Amino acid sequence: MNKYNKKSQEKVRQALHEMKKGKLHSGSNGKKVTNPKQAIAIGLSEARKDK
Repeated sequence: MNKYNKKSQEKVRQALHEMKKGKLHSGSNGKKVTNPKQAIAIGLSEARKDK
């Protein structure tokens, strides 16, 4: 059973993919994200913003 809905899962998947490519940056300081947990948090945050 999935923990999040389809839209949230898609955002998290995109964020993890960007992190692996080195294109995901965090917040206002713009540092590159290297931690998968941080990428998941960013993906969930983006999904909440789109709601």
